[in-house]
Amino acid sequence: MGHVRCGLLPVAVALLALTLPGCVPRVADNEQVSPGETIVLRFSHVVADNTPKGWAARRFAALVHERTGGRVEVQVFPNSTLYKDGEEIDALRAGAVHFIAPTTSKISQMFPEWQLFDLPYAFESVEQVHRAVDGALGERLYRQLEAQGMKALAFWDNGFKQMTNSVRPLVWPGDFRGLRFRVQINSPLLEAQFRALGAEPRPLLFNEVYAALAASTVDGQENTMSNTYSQGFYKVQRYMTVSNHGYMGYVVLTNAAFWESLPPDIRRVLEETMAEVTRLEREKALAMNRRDFEEMKKGNRLAIHLQTEEERASWRRALEPVYREFVARVGSEPLALLEELRRSS
Repeated sequence: MGHVRCGLLPVAVALLALTLPGCVPRVADNEQVSPGETIVLRFSHVVADNTPKGWAARRFAALVHERTGGRVEVQVFPNSTLYKDGEEIDALRAGAVHFIAPTTSKISQMFPEWQLFDLPYAFESVEQVHRAVDGALGERLYRQLEAQGMKALAFWDNGFKQMTNSVRPLVWPGDFRGLRFRVQINSPLLEAQFRALGAEPRPLLFNEVYAALAASTVDGQENTMSNTYSQGFYKVQRYMTVSNHGYMGYVVLTNAAFWESLPPDIRRVLEETMAEVTRLEREKALAMNRRDFEEMKKGNRLAIHLQTEEERASWRRALEPVYREFVARVGSEPLALLEELRRSS
């Protein structure tokens, strides 16, 4: 059998590490691959299996196993069981994990231009998001990842975010005043969003949100229907405003050096399978969010308010400072590309 190693560590160090718990061997490079050798890959993410990302990761693993005749085993670790928010990118760059799918918000600390996806009301539809990532804007953003040794394999949808809280209905911007809202870590623009509304942002890891809501150390959160339902947030919240004010998507990333170390035939299977799963994931995200919204309507646990056009316009005016802060942080060029996309839609 050819040599194996964990992640992208030097072979001598990695062979020693194979004696340690939790260290998963993988093929080091093309010359070390033998036909009977199993390539074990780790896919880490922070949400539940019964979400668009969770479903897609499992589907990807199953299809890869089938199409390689078991030669490649993709092990999926959901719900932060392997790495938490803030740890995944470092783990990927170190070679300790092979695939991650962070939200665009969570990569914006390293790549501030990715905060564009956090701009409130930046996108009118998921189709517009897809045109953005498939066009000049996406090319610009993906090049930034490549410069830091990461390769984007796909862009997966979750959907549009809604507001929930346990204190009062959120109809007008003034209703946010004095409330404490959880925001994703490393997301300065999301913090600016809540400050513009008069609320206090509280950065929390995703796996800490339910406990914080249940203990009322935060009053509310923003999330997609599928995350709000699958994590049980709706059980400890009283009010939801269906605002569709922000988009949440995931960038499926791998380590570029690791990717190039794989045999060409394996890379081809992974690429083709990822493309197929991405098409299915986008359909699944839409269906799951609709399904979970219907589930949350049952039992009158949540008081649900559907935002009107007048209310939407009021929120947009209140949130204009967030756009100015974005330009101050990263410049106007990404925003100009977004405006060009809007005009062509």
